[in-house]
Amino acid sequence: MMSLDSITLYLVATMVAALLGAMMVFFGRQENSPALKWWGTAYLLGAASVALWTAAGDKLGPHLYLALNAVGFVACGMVWNAARVFHGRKPNWPGLLVGALAWAAAATLLDPTASMLRMIVGAGIVSIYAALTASELWVERRKSLQRRWPAFVVPVMHGCVLMLPILLGSFLRPHDAAFSSSIWVTVFAVELVLYAVGTVFVIFMLVSERTVTAHRTAASTDPLTGMLNRRGFSEACGRVIEREAKAGRPVTVMIFDIDHFKSINDRFGHPAGDEMLKLFSTVVVSNLRMTDLSGRVGGEEFAALLPCSLEEGVLVAERVREAFETSGVVVDEGPVDTTVSIGVAGGPAGTELEVLLASADTALYQAKRGGRNRVEAAEELPLSLENWRRQSAARVGAPQARPATA
Repeated sequence: MMSLDSITLYLVATMVAALLGAMMVFFGRQENSPALKWWGTAYLLGAASVALWTAAGDKLGPHLYLALNAVGFVACGMVWNAARVFHGRKPNWPGLLVGALAWAAAATLLDPTASMLRMIVGAGIVSIYAALTASELWVERRKSLQRRWPAFVVPVMHGCVLMLPILLGSFLRPHDAAFSSSIWVTVFAVELVLYAVGTVFVIFMLVSERTVTAHRTAASTDPLTGMLNRRGFSEACGRVIEREAKAGRPVTVMIFDIDHFKSINDRFGHPAGDEMLKLFSTVVVSNLRMTDLSGRVGGEEFAALLPCSLEEGVLVAERVREAFETSGVVVDEGPVDTTVSIGVAGGPAGTELEVLLASADTALYQAKRGGRNRVEAAEELPLSLENWRRQSAARVGAPQARPATA
């Protein structure tokens, strides 16, 4: 029989696990998070299994006892599958049940009096699930180690504690019933409470991190085209320019402005204009490399940054211009002209983004004046941003830095 202290510890562990499970199921429904629902259901199943086993373990028949323990191993498999679902992977249904089946086979084949051996088999199964869970939670190595280490350490520690009987098995006497019924049971009960609380902490840390990332992504993404908005483009370009500067490589910036976009809106309506913007964003992305950056930085104005020389940038810009011109958009009222004017500017390693954009903007202005539907490369970078702003304001006779490009 277990001591009263061990029984109390297990009951506390089950109550804590059940409360945390119910909380995760609730938040999973509120946030429409399948992973939280998986985790919460696993906690509820595990808590119910341990509670029944603790309260009526001696009164259960062999078949019910076996089924109850199998439910506990299914709960461990659900925790692993929850981690898979969290990372966008499909549940592993065979893996969900293999632990329970392995336990049923071991319990059936082993001597009924070999309680210590059955406990070692069960601990090994749970440890394997803990290791699988840790590997799933660690899978996104893009994240910083400081934010990811609890997701790896908590399940690993859980597995290590459960593996101790196996590691120390050669030093334990199989007939030492007092040892197996007091020390290990107490250790497992305490560890179960700590693991339940620690895992929920890790889960909510990961969910919170993902939510923050989603909000940050939404704040830096243009909802119509799915491209980076001005803020996201500037931040991403800053990182690329810094990286290329360390390697001593030049960068090139180009600004695209769809020709006569205002007249397209006026003639065909704003829905047609939106489709035009989405079409152009597709053309830009499909003609750039994965290492290039692009974004929508204004109404009909787009920009791109390429880690390459000015000459290479001009060739890419011409490719985009030709692809958009031949895209062949037709609406009910007839064909729509799809042309774009592009200004390109390049600079040596470490050139600031605003300087490159200022020079590309000047080149775009020249492309507009030259008849549109053309690529114009900047001859030189402006001496300073302030001089460029004054020159831009003077050339259009207005305080704004950008000319009207409808």
